[in-house]
Amino acid sequence: MSTIYKSEAGGREIQRLYREALDTWPVPAEHLRLPTREGETFVVASGPRNAPPVLLLHGSGANTTMWRDDIPSWSRKFRTYAVDLIGEPGLSAPSRPPLNSDALALWLDDVLDGLGITSAAIVATSLGGWVAVDYAVRRPERVTRLAVLCPGGLGRQTTGWIVKALLLRPFGRWGLRHSARAATGLESPESGPVLDSVVATFMHFNPRTERLPVFPDEALRGLTMPVLVIVGGRDAMFDSHETARRVRQCVPHATVNLLPEVGHAILGQTEPVAEFLRG
Repeated sequence: MSTIYKSEAGGREIQRLYREALDTWPVPAEHLRLPTREGETFVVASGPRNAPPVLLLHGSGANTTMWRDDIPSWSRKFRTYAVDLIGEPGLSAPSRPPLNSDALALWLDDVLDGLGITSAAIVATSLGGWVAVDYAVRRPERVTRLAVLCPGGLGRQTTGWIVKALLLRPFGRWGLRHSARAATGLESPESGPVLDSVVATFMHFNPRTERLPVFPDEALRGLTMPVLVIVGGRDAMFDSHETARRVRQCVPHATVNLLPEVGHAILGQTEPVAEFLRG
């Protein structure tokens, strides 16, 4: 635990808050613990058992709770599997295999095998979006549909927000809140609870710091499944305009939605994603 948290006590506090949140999951759910080559992986399964499967992959510094507002809609017609990414502040193993390898694809092979499914649609965001695209490139036969929000690895990763975060670090929780707002773009009063959750996590959590590998054009051209990409025009972490341009160029059948006034944290896309999943 100490490898991803600033202290053992901080890690226990994050997991305590997470378990409390799981107790208020908005629909009936099963908690699954799957053995994988990277260690145990925690999954929250909702929806009819015989419905088409949808794998949900969250971003850095998050866990399955980021999907709680989407689950009531998506789980009506789909069997949703909200996966805690390894190495992130959930209940999966703290393992962080190298990104410039097939290690995460092999891990997802184990997850799908453990769930007893041969293929699934994937909905993912940020770091999870990178993992999803990497898997769809390497295992196109196992991904029926791919929906990614503010994904990494498609547009240039920017660093201006990191400088601001370093300048604000000496100001404790106040500084962390302001740097989190700059990174996520969560400016509106309604997004306050989400921002509070981000701040509470990063008080104790050490995120991955390496740059996400950028997928070459030829890899993106191999994405033959239906693809939906949603990006925010004011994303402080990735060049969303470059992401949109490259996807339109390399994946011409993809649907690309660029939301001009939205930052990195993209909220309120439950129904557009549900419509895409329904085909």
